[in-house]
Amino acid sequence: MNKDLPIAFLKAINDQMVEIPGGEIELRDDRIKHKWKVALKPFLMAKFPVSQELYFEITKESPASIKGEQNPVENVSWKDAISFCNLLSEKAGLEVCYHFNTEDENISFDPKANGYRLPTEAEWEYACKAGTTGIRYGEIDEIAWYKENSDGRTHEVGTKEPNEWGLFDMLGNVWEWCSDIYDETVYGSYRIFRGGGWCDEARGCMATNRRRSHPTSFKIDDLGFRLAKNLG
Repeated sequence: MNKDLPIAFLKAINDQMVEIPGGEIELRDDRIKHKWKVALKPFLMAKFPVSQELYFEITKESPASIKGEQNPVENVSWKDAISFCNLLSEKAGLEVCYHFNTEDENISFDPKANGYRLPTEAEWEYACKAGTTGIRYGEIDEIAWYKENSDGRTHEVGTKEPNEWGLFDMLGNVWEWCSDIYDETVYGSYRIFRGGGWCDEARGCMATNRRRSHPTSFKIDDLGFRLAKNLG
């Protein structure tokens, strides 16, 4: 274990990882009227989006526009998010999931690594729904910070009601980056983000909503990320 990361801090991170049971999820892309099913093995997902406190502890950087140690970190690109995952993995003595090729800037992913990573899109939606079948896992005002109740800002993670699997802020507060490329043929390297944010109308905060943007240049004050990890 890397001595740069206090044991108590690492324990706190691990205590926040929830075991998500295996199952199956049907995804859809309304843009091209396409549906597909994904089978999932059990995995781990963080209870909360990565907070500004945790992001600073690992990177010594404070990119968020709306400050608050327990508020979700935002203004981070997809590459920032996976770089954080790699750095946290290294500090915890785990295998990194992402490998950078400095010559052509390509990024490869090791699906068998035991380090921290972003969830896949299928994992994210499956974990968000937590066995429910509707567009949300509860009444929106009870589970999400969104345009009507956010007062134009992010809020501390974990202050709304969780879903049935104990995950907080899956909808609202900040959108969350996922691992997946959206549509390489049409959008190149654009990556997916999910969940809706503090400035979205209710219709933006649904378990099935999909958005995408550039992995290195796109940063905004309602987009963060959440940790995932292989089980075992």
